[in-house]
Amino acid sequence: MIRFIIQALVTMAGLWLSAKVVPGVDFTNNGSLIAAAIILGVVNAVVRPIMVVLTLPFTVLTFGLFLLVVNAAMIGLTSLFLDGFAVHGLWAGIGAAIVTGVVSWIAGAFIGGGEEPRRD
Repeated sequence: MIRFIIQALVTMAGLWLSAKVVPGVDFTNNGSLIAAAIILGVVNAVVRPIMVVLTLPFTVLTFGLFLLVVNAAMIGLTSLFLDGFAVHGLWAGIGAAIVTGVVSWIAGAFIGGGEEPRRD
């Protein structure tokens, strides 16, 4: 549960930074930002694995770059579920996916991988 809360906070920071940096990504208030982070977490847990498998040939052909489109689609799907969070267009979604991914990568470097301790 703690890991989900930390991931939601990191996602929230990434979405907030995306709204500040990427034109076309907006949120109305902090409540919608919190809801967007939670909904994006659920969408990434449920829908994203299916989309990754379905788009595997494109991902292989583009050497993994198509995953940016998949991530942008997940952010766009989140904006469809929530009125207070808006992503206007594919390029705004790709920009938000890049910014959110970089924020998650940096946070992961500071927080750590969350490996279970060895029990020998």
